[in-house]
Order: sequence, then structure tokens, then C-alpha cells
Amino acid sequence: MSSSEGRIAIIGAGIVGIATAYYLIKQSKAYSVYLIDSHQPMTFTSANSGENYRNWWPHSTMTAFTNLSIDLMEEIARESENRIHMTRRGYALVTRRTEIDDLFEDLYNGYSQMDGNLIRVHDSTTVSSYQPANFSDWTLAPDGVDIIRNKGLIQMHFPNFAMDIKTIIHIRRAGDISSQQLGQHMIEVSQKGGLRRITGSVRGIEMVDGFKLDIKADGMTQTLKADILINAAGPFVEKIARMIGFKLPVQNILQQKIAFEDKKDVLPRNLPFSVDIDSQMINWIEEERKVIADDPRLAHLIEVMPGGIHCRPEGGGTSRWIKLGWAYSREKVKPKRDLNLDDHFPEIVLRGASRLQPSLKTYFGRLTRQMKHYGGYYTMTEENWPLIGPIGPKGSYIVGAMSGYGTMAACATGYITARLVNGGTVPDYTSTLGFDRYAIPELLSSLKKVSRKSLL
Repeated sequence: MSSSEGRIAIIGAGIVGIATAYYLIKQSKAYSVYLIDSHQPMTFTSANSGENYRNWWPHSTMTAFTNLSIDLMEEIARESENRIHMTRRGYALVTRRTEIDDLFEDLYNGYSQMDGNLIRVHDSTTVSSYQPANFSDWTLAPDGVDIIRNKGLIQMHFPNFAMDIKTIIHIRRAGDISSQQLGQHMIEVSQKGGLRRITGSVRGIEMVDGFKLDIKADGMTQTLKADILINAAGPFVEKIARMIGFKLPVQNILQQKIAFEDKKDVLPRNLPFSVDIDSQMINWIEEERKVIADDPRLAHLIEVMPGGIHCRPEGGGTSRWIKLGWAYSREKVKPKRDLNLDDHFPEIVLRGASRLQPSLKTYFGRLTRQMKHYGGYYTMTEENWPLIGPIGPKGSYIVGAMSGYGTMAACATGYITARLVNGGTVPDYTSTLGFDRYAIPELLSSLKKVSRKSLL
């Protein structure tokens, strides 16, 4: 491969790299696009996606950004006859609190650039127009957010929730998709448009008249020259950035999930993506508590645990599977292909989830053999915003640091990056999704105060 004329090299074939290739090819035929990964597409972090999306964030920029991404996913859903299995049951953020001024503030901050009527309150003083989450057809679902503060309404529409729940914040432009089908669709369309895939590991990058990539595959090294370099390497973005002499402000945290068949049908299939936002003490029995307290590696599990544990039905049609996750880990780790999963996690997350969904207690110590325990890295900046845009040498870009929201943000990321490369118009907020925000101390300070709220 000797000529670099009109070539773009994208390093990383996760959902974000795939989406970037898709929109580059869709927007312009001026370049030949190469997608490079040492493994098959979407077989690492993207393979373990939560497959959820929502347009609520405690900042209007991220709300606008994910609204764009949802617009683009809806476009793909329409074009593909909903091959991506988009549903819209929403996000139900659940708390035992009645005083939620801080949560109201977050909602108004997130939706400040949108219609104020999108925030609807249902309490004992209002005649409720609340519609439940029976929207497998995403085109029929309402927008905005419903705040339910009426105990009767909560028990009527969420009978599986614990009786002590006082408030539910139901984000309506939210739901789930099949990330694998989304990625496969974009690959197929892109390949028809000329996408070239290279299965190999990038071992070095030389910057002479563009970029020269040394790629090792099948024991041999080949060279690819390119004009544009896009770093979409997921947990390994820092490694690739160092190859072009740039240090990234990112860290990796391993987070885990489980999925299992709900053979006892304890959860309704129309349940929204439900998040218990309250901190908690896990309800160990006394004998378990003593064993845990005596093990320094586990002692933190009898202390107060952070909120954010989540649960939702998995799959459509006749599926009976449940997915549980809890991004409580704060430990920074060095990413590697072989994940060190915690054998205790399935029971930990099950115990934690049972506080909101008491019917899950029937599975204590009885998780089925078919239970799936898996995980992936949250690659994140301290403020937990993505890094999208130019980086380091001229012609190099980054699309990364998307923590636990890579699937929902992939389309907007690819769309914006393609327009940056092609010189197109981009949203006004684009610069703050990249390194420009580090020159705005007041923005960074405000973001760090709410950064953990996006780990859902």
C-alpha cells in the first residue's frame, strides 16, 4: 500500500468507529475509508453494551447531542424496517425521596433549550394524563419527562416496585436497541459504499506526509498510508494517542452486568429501563455480613453503596430474560482483552436490585446456569463528557471517552466527525465536546459536579 491519496484510517471497529465510517461514506465519496481492528467488529466493549439510549442529561449540550443521535437512529430504524429493534419504554429514575429540588434542577438544565411543557408533574393535586410504558413501537411514545409523585399512580403503573418509592422520573425519549444489528447494518451499507476492512493490530504510526501505520496481521506487518487518522480505539485510545505524541485525559474503569432467564416471570415485560438512584446498604443476612467484613477485599460491600443500579427486560417477542447492571466500581485499571470479572458480582447486583424489585429475591442463591456474566470498560474523562474532534497532528481526530454511553452516542459522533473531516456545518456545541472545553474552567467545574449522574 504505497499511495496515501484520499485515504482515511479509522482505528477501532467498535460501534463508534463503525458509525464514523458509515457517516464518512454517506456524506462524501472523496476518501477511501479503512476500518482497522485486531478483532472482528464489535467483539470487545461494544459486544457488552447495555444497548440503552436516552436524551436526558443534567446539561443541555449532552441533551442536544444525544437528541441528534436518537434522530439518526430513528432514521436508520425507518430505513431498515426497524432492523435495530428500537423500542421506547423510557427510563424510570426511581427514588424514595419527596424533596427532589436538585433533580428538578437537573431536568431543567438538561431540557433548558427545549419546550418547557415537556416536563409534566403528576401528583395528588393534578388530574393525571400519564401514559404507561407500553410502547414497543417507538413512533407512538410521548416525548419529555413525566414526574410521578402520586403513590396511587406509582402502585397502579409500577406494582413491581417496592412500596417505599415516593417519586418516579420517567424519561420518555429513551429505550433500547440492538447494538449488534445497528453496527451490522452500518457495516453492510458502508461496504457497499466502498469501506475497506483490515483485521490487524496497529503497532506504530509514523507522521511523514500524513500518517504511515504499521499493522501486524497473521504474523506479518503491512503498511497503510493515510491523509486522515481517526482514533476510535475504545479503551485503547490512550495507547493510540501516544503513538502520535499526544496524552489523553482519560481513565478506564471495568463495569459489569448480568443477564438471566426470568423463569418465574417476576418482572413485567413492559418495564422501562429502571434505575434506583438512591444509595443503599445491601441486604446481606447477618452470617453473610460477618464473612464479608472479615475479607478486606469485600469489606466495602457492607458499607453504603452508590445509587445507579439498573434493571430491564432483555430481548423482545417471547424473551424472558432480565438484564441487571450496577456501575459502582471507581477503580482505575489498565485495559486488556481478557477481563478479570468479579465472581461475587452476580449476587451483589441481584441483592442490590431487589431493593427496588423485591420479587427478585426469589433468585437469591438460585441464579440459573444459563446466567451470563459479562463486562466492559468505561473509558472516560474526569467530567465524563466524550472527546470528539481534532487531536495532536494535523489530520488526526479522536472519537472516544464515551464511558457507558457509546452505543447511544455513536451515530451523532460519527455524523459530527464526518462533517468536521469534510468541512461541513456542525452543531454549535461541537467544540465543547472536544479539547476546547479545557480552556473553559467554569464549564469543567460545573460538569465535574454532576459527572457521576451519567453512569447509568
